[in-house]
Amino acid sequence: MTVIEKIFSRGAGKDVKPGDYIWVNLDLVAMRDFGGPNVIQEYQGMFGEYPVFNKKRVAITFDLHIPARNEKVAVNQKFLRDFTVQQGVRLFDVNTGVGQHILLESGLVKPWDIIVGTDSHMNLLGAAGAAGFGMGTTDIAGAMYKGKLWFCVPKTIKIIVKGQLKNFITAKDVILYIVKQLKTDGALNRAIEFSGDTVKRMNLSERITMTSMVTEMSGDIGFIEPDEEVMAFIKSRTKEKVEAITPDSDATYEKVYEFSVDNLKPQIACPHSPDNVKEVTEVSGTKVNQVFIGSCTNGRFEDLKIAAEILKGKMVKKGVRLIIVPATMEVTKQALEAGFYEIFLSSGAVVTNPGCALCTTGHPGILAPGEVMVSTSNRNFIGKLGKGAKVYLASPATAAATALFGEIRDPTEVF
Repeated sequence: MTVIEKIFSRGAGKDVKPGDYIWVNLDLVAMRDFGGPNVIQEYQGMFGEYPVFNKKRVAITFDLHIPARNEKVAVNQKFLRDFTVQQGVRLFDVNTGVGQHILLESGLVKPWDIIVGTDSHMNLLGAAGAAGFGMGTTDIAGAMYKGKLWFCVPKTIKIIVKGQLKNFITAKDVILYIVKQLKTDGALNRAIEFSGDTVKRMNLSERITMTSMVTEMSGDIGFIEPDEEVMAFIKSRTKEKVEAITPDSDATYEKVYEFSVDNLKPQIACPHSPDNVKEVTEVSGTKVNQVFIGSCTNGRFEDLKIAAEILKGKMVKKGVRLIIVPATMEVTKQALEAGFYEIFLSSGAVVTNPGCALCTTGHPGILAPGEVMVSTSNRNFIGKLGKGAKVYLASPATAAATALFGEIRDPTEVF
């Protein structure tokens, strides 16, 4: 069996195969401040004040509009807070950060877990060997009541990545290159397993970067087999039993792709699609107005460290806005203790509270028509961050180098 077939077999209590429609038991149901109010309204409309299936296995995370940016958002957040008091479910308020990352740090995610939430990038939890799925309002409301959901078991694509990454070539460059090859529909309704010596050497932060962009290939879920370092992280966060998960050696895959990254150069997704990927040198010199370093894809400590190494002792190009947003409060504290904040602020960057930040409209930093931004996020569809604006997707290294020069630059050529 593949990883998803194993997880679903355990969750369904029987052996399953691709194409089977099954009911599975859920380990966690999550929702955000965006979408969460609709879930609660639907839940209460269907079930009234009936208790959720397990209050310890329902979590609400505030990570999108934090702190509340207007009265409507404030009312929605109060509505969610009131629900947590009434039901006794877990609440991670505006002082925590990106939901999926908070769930990981809080010990609510383990290998073999089946988790659903209102975020389309729940599948990044596959970096820890868990099956995370983004769902709609009705599914999440029903899941809170029943503790189960039905799924169609997906076929699995295996992606093998081999080779040694050169300096300033990161996991973001690897996954952008893969998205370029598979396109935005290349993993439609599929699971992906990433393997190979390059992936095995990646730390948890890099693995999150890889799995967070499975959505951009229309995949259901992406997995990376947890190594000793990842398992140690998970075990340090929970008192529950933690069990390793691996695919069977004779598992059947729909397709197998193999990529070598020995000669990989920095990659960048050009407007207006994550698969419109080119080498950074092909668009070098493109003027930018703003740079964003953060998001669920590249907001970990290791991402900020790369940016700090490049920015240290230098100034952001005059006329360019550099916005840096840590993924979580834990990452914020780590960055503060490491001296990154002094580097960022001295360089002229704006550093905000942890959260999703510039992934979509509704955040400080939205672009005006005609403006250009290089972002470390995972999507750059037209109008997502401002009508008439253009967004390029790149690694923290490329983003930091771009901020210093005021134009897109290849970090391997300038540092």
